[in-house]
Amino acid sequence: MSQPQAERLQRPRVDALDAILGEVMPVLDDGFVRVVDYMGDDAAIVQAARVSYGEGTKHVSDDRSLIRYLLQRRHSTPFEMCELKLHVRVPMDAWRQWIRHRMASVNETSTRYSIAIDSAQRTPAARWRRQAKSNRQGSDGLLQPAKGAELSRREAELHEHARAVYRDRLDQGVAREQARKDLPLSTYTEAYWKMDLHNLLHFLSLRMDSHAQEEIRAYATLIGEQIVARWVPATWEAFQDFRSGALSLSRLERRIFAAVGRGDPDEARRVAAEAGWLKVSSRTGALVRSRERSECEASAAELGIRLPWQVQEAVAEAD
Repeated sequence: MSQPQAERLQRPRVDALDAILGEVMPVLDDGFVRVVDYMGDDAAIVQAARVSYGEGTKHVSDDRSLIRYLLQRRHSTPFEMCELKLHVRVPMDAWRQWIRHRMASVNETSTRYSIAIDSAQRTPAARWRRQAKSNRQGSDGLLQPAKGAELSRREAELHEHARAVYRDRLDQGVAREQARKDLPLSTYTEAYWKMDLHNLLHFLSLRMDSHAQEEIRAYATLIGEQIVARWVPATWEAFQDFRSGALSLSRLERRIFAAVGRGDPDEARRVAAEAGWLKVSSRTGALVRSRERSECEASAAELGIRLPWQVQEAVAEAD
């Protein structure tokens, strides 16, 4: 018995993404992102998911609903059928964070073989950020522009001096691999970066977050809003609804919110106290700082909920 002839397939094309293929999209003062190539589209995700159903499955949802179902329930392999290849120029300090996302194929400019890019990311006078007091790895607020202007001036001097030293070493015949060692982390590097959609969405969920460093957040936001949104619009919509715009609750938060919803503030306070969230400082009489309690309060604020201990504090302050 002869086997049925396999149908000829056409490579998926996305007109909206083809329109910007190879186009340089600026980021920061001298960085960029551009799409080099891509594989798959929303339909490829659906195709991969449905092949596992077999012929016995007759009732299938429409493509958009299926994609939303898959993303909401954190399926991975259907989204791995799509890949995106980018060419990026990025400051080395942001690239260090970027390259931590290991599920990618990367080829970066080598300053052992090539002369380093003669460009370094500079900070405008009004964009110098203060160190956050509650987050050791983050920033909070801005320095005064007058102080920032002096910092920017000294930054430019430092960049120029570092570059002059680097050029002088090369001119004297120092090996490139050694001459580069004192270049600042603000020096731009370039790379080709290819990643499947499942891991790309994970990258975006972390690097578009408000807690991410501002510089890499600028790249992630552009990749998400200007590239992924064009490439796989149904997936991007689901990502915004179920991942980037969703609210995740811990087991304790669910118990506390459920108690508040039942009108049982004592139970909500009991759960929080057992978790160690309501310890009081003997020195100040205020609640001891708790990251988990702060996150719970932030989630409650998004939902328009005032937690029982917050009500107590407000009453105490009023008295």
